[in-house]
Amino acid sequence: HPTLKRTLTRRDRDSQMKRFCKAQAIQRRLEEIEVTFRELEQQGIKLEKSLRDEGGTPADQKTQWMNQLLYLVQKKNNLMSEESDLMITVQELKLEEQQWQLDQKLRSYINKEESLKTPEDRAAEQEILAQLLEVVNKRNVLIHIQEEKRLSEL
Repeated sequence: HPTLKRTLTRRDRDSQMKRFCKAQAIQRRLEEIEVTFRELEQQGIKLEKSLRDEGGTPADQKTQWMNQLLYLVQKKNNLMSEESDLMITVQELKLEEQQWQLDQKLRSYINKEESLKTPEDRAAEQEILAQLLEVVNKRNVLIHIQEEKRLSEL
């Protein structure tokens, strides 16, 4: 059993580290997206100002500015979609962590000899199972949201 326990402990540590690294990468990307949003906003403001201020500008110049403005809007929409996906992933990571913690608690109750369990232990075990089911259902909802989003983008 000691080898099995060490293996399980190492796997748990590895999965926690993976979630942590993924969360850090997501946080960095969200910060990058925010900076890009601000840059796009500034570019858009300049283009709008150019369109409004230059009444005597040739039509082809105005068309070029409009195309640039539409490109910026499209780029911003793509970033918003990516940001939305990342926020869903953050929720998934939180739920994974919560599920892992509940699994640990449940494992401690399950490993306890049945004859040694008190009524409080049994009640706590049932409560943990209920919480675990709730977390799994929340993860399922997130998966459905992602699938619907993916289908709508197609």
